[in-house]
Amino acid sequence: MLKEKVISRSLRVMFSGGLMMTAGMLVQPAFAQEEGKIQRVEVTGTSIKRAEAETASPIQIISRADIDKSGKTTVAEYLQTLTSDGAGSLPTSFGNGFAAGSTAISLRGLGATSTLVLLNGRRMAQFGRADDGQKAFTDISTIPMEVVERIEILKDGASSIYGADAIAGVVNIILKKNYEGITVSATAGTSGSRDANQIKGSITAGFGNLDKDKYNIILNAEAYKSNELMNSQRYDRDWIGTGDWRRWGYPMVTVGSFTSGYIAGNNSAQPNPAGSLRDPKSLNYVSLPGCSSLSTTKVQDPGGGCLWYADQFRTMLPQIDGVNLFARGTWQLNDDLQAYAEFGYSQRKAAFTVTPPSTSANVFFPSNPTNLNGNINYGNTILMSASHPQNPYGADVRLRYSMFDVGANRRIADNSFYRAVAGLKGTMAGWDFDTAILHSESKLHLDYTNTINMAVLKSALGDPKSPYFPYYIGTQASKNNPALYAAMVKTATIDAPTKMDIIDFKASRELVALPGGMMGLAVGAEYRRESYDMPSLDGSKDGSINASYVAAKGDETVSAIYAELLAPVIKSLELSGALRYDKYSHFSSVTPKVGAKWTPVKTFALRGTYSEGFRAPSAPESGTESFSAGTASVRDPVRCPNGTPLPGAQASDCAATFTGFKVGNPNLQPEKSKGYTLGMVWDPLPDTSFAIDAWKIRRNNEINSMSFQQAAALPGVLRQDNNLTINGVVTPGTGTIIGGAAPYANSSYTEVKGVDLNARQRFNLGEYGKLTADVNWTHVNSWLRVDGTVQHQYAGTHGNCDTSNCAGTPKDKVNFVLGWDRGPLNITGVVSYRGSMKNIPEEGQPCANKFADGTEAPAGCTLASFTTLDVSFRYKAMKNLEVFGSIANLFDKVAPLDPLTYGAMGFNPMDGSGAIGRYFKVGLKYQFK
Repeated sequence: MLKEKVISRSLRVMFSGGLMMTAGMLVQPAFAQEEGKIQRVEVTGTSIKRAEAETASPIQIISRADIDKSGKTTVAEYLQTLTSDGAGSLPTSFGNGFAAGSTAISLRGLGATSTLVLLNGRRMAQFGRADDGQKAFTDISTIPMEVVERIEILKDGASSIYGADAIAGVVNIILKKNYEGITVSATAGTSGSRDANQIKGSITAGFGNLDKDKYNIILNAEAYKSNELMNSQRYDRDWIGTGDWRRWGYPMVTVGSFTSGYIAGNNSAQPNPAGSLRDPKSLNYVSLPGCSSLSTTKVQDPGGGCLWYADQFRTMLPQIDGVNLFARGTWQLNDDLQAYAEFGYSQRKAAFTVTPPSTSANVFFPSNPTNLNGNINYGNTILMSASHPQNPYGADVRLRYSMFDVGANRRIADNSFYRAVAGLKGTMAGWDFDTAILHSESKLHLDYTNTINMAVLKSALGDPKSPYFPYYIGTQASKNNPALYAAMVKTATIDAPTKMDIIDFKASRELVALPGGMMGLAVGAEYRRESYDMPSLDGSKDGSINASYVAAKGDETVSAIYAELLAPVIKSLELSGALRYDKYSHFSSVTPKVGAKWTPVKTFALRGTYSEGFRAPSAPESGTESFSAGTASVRDPVRCPNGTPLPGAQASDCAATFTGFKVGNPNLQPEKSKGYTLGMVWDPLPDTSFAIDAWKIRRNNEINSMSFQQAAALPGVLRQDNNLTINGVVTPGTGTIIGGAAPYANSSYTEVKGVDLNARQRFNLGEYGKLTADVNWTHVNSWLRVDGTVQHQYAGTHGNCDTSNCAGTPKDKVNFVLGWDRGPLNITGVVSYRGSMKNIPEEGQPCANKFADGTEAPAGCTLASFTTLDVSFRYKAMKNLEVFGSIANLFDKVAPLDPLTYGAMGFNPMDGSGAIGRYFKVGLKYQFK
């Protein structure tokens, strides 16, 4: 077997663990200790971390036992409970977004693109569709949960070892590397309402003993299935599942309720299932009969519309079917050389239901010679002919119609992920080395059912000579010829592949003796090639279907070299330094990282780091073929100045849906960052541990689209033609806002800062077992974005709403875990707390919502905090048999009504368990040894 020096082992752990482990890996009494004691202080994540085992960097280590006791059954589900996860995180439930069907983590709320996700210390190919059309990221739902050994999170950002693009931090998922035996497990889950059912089964087999047989092979296969949960299945859960919040004091129209079908006033109406036609004389919209047979909303629009809410169709949790396969082989070629290979495959299909299409779609696409604006507002161009049997006006008229007869749109994301690694590791001439070649691919296939061929629709409504005319709407839709639907309704698709190839080499050795121990050196090099090809839905390039254009294409090659020194200067002081050089196709960077840890006594240490980061523009941001159109809630500066709608405007104008279209900018410059941490670790008693770390990250030259709120105030913004009458005069340019350009640019900077606290206490109860209490608390002092001279403070608010979900940035998130072990039994409770947030898009803005009586909503313009308790148990019923189970949201708490977020209906995505309700899981695991 390979024999390693202590410093070499420490550096190997640094590399294989996926983190830039600093000099804290070197033991206080240096290297005079025997192998067993050295082993005790390496980071394993299962025991209370002693001060001498802490590094200069704040690292959160999550053991397999921690994951099991949480009751979570996927990597994504667990990671999104972390207190360091923030805005920009992608939950599985977000079916209305660009990257529906994927999941991502966003450390410090800086977005998934600034969080580096690794598998066994190496990268993975990116998901095939960028979040918000901009942010390329790694889909963590592809990770096989059953072979996860531990998860390590570097929370001080900018890793000089694994990539300077890790601006917010590193998440490394480490899989098992040496296993013997066969383990079979099965899990089933259901909600307290007996829906949202889940099943999962896996088998893991390991053969060969590295010591005796000189090889080990691990094989794993798991399959899982989750049933779709509709919002309508939660109608009996207060405001959860319904968009009609009038009984709780809200007006009929609230942006987060996804309201449609109402008539807002003269020349203004939303699509409805009965259909509304515009009187060519008065310009008032008048609804056709039959609303009660189409809409489930009982208390109807007093303005005469046919009111309906998206909960009639929309998915709360998607239908998911998936399979993961993983294999790893390790071969001991001789005492100094080991070969290894890994292969992983994942296929995951997620299906969401969203609302039916409408005849008045407003689509955006790249400018072309026939449409310089890159926009078609079909609400103004699709007319019902004067000769249409349902048109009583004798003239061509505008209409607003939700095509319930076509049916709800179904979005199906089928993602296949491959990853293969082959490498050698060993010792040579005093060096420990590790080198490998990696190939990874992601192949995303998207189906959007029930999209509309707008040319056929236009002729079917407005051209009496068309073979499809007349297209009957509303209650008369049963008269339509099936040939019309065959021509008009289609499934739009895309295939979006991404690829990644890597060759890397790393080596480490001891250098010279210092008073505190041996100085260590690590060096490495990497060559990486990435390609990204995200086409838009077929038919969206010229607006011929009812979907906006979203596309990106590009490739990149990166060459990097790096080095790190670990120096125990004296027994109480350890210093570390790392330097990385990256060469991109058009950019290059040198990024340093330094750290220090001072341990005046064995049980107390002060630590700190400084690091710099560098992220080159991604293909969606800089590619000349990149274009995306995204939506967010804005306050219309014309129709709702100072938060109060003008006469003739509506409350919805104060939280209007704005579409910003963003175009790739090849002139973008890289983002650069600086990160700081300062903290201490204190173990006052053998079973007591505290760690507190202050952190700050400043990201300069940041790549963002213009804030949608700023874009809404630009000249040339697109509006409807329902202009307001001001002082008796119809004023041009005051119609309902539609959208406008929000170009990518290098804005000034973002600065986030806060504090992480971890405390752990063990209690020995004698014959009654052991009790372990663990608390993790993240407090965000400030989350500041500065555009020129304009400051946007998001900490404690519902912003940043330009990122996915508009979930908000609570100042405090806390996880408290209390576990009891006695013999073969473990019972664990997890209390999760999300702090309250002001219901404003950013500091200084008026309240984003109001009750029907004009007062701020929710009460005090504050989204209440939310706390849940999950409990789990694990019981070793026999030598090789384990029974386990969990109850999420034990007390069945209901998530607070959130009227602003667009990631969910009526609740915040961070409070998802409060929407689903109490949830039960039970499982079995049997080991054949």
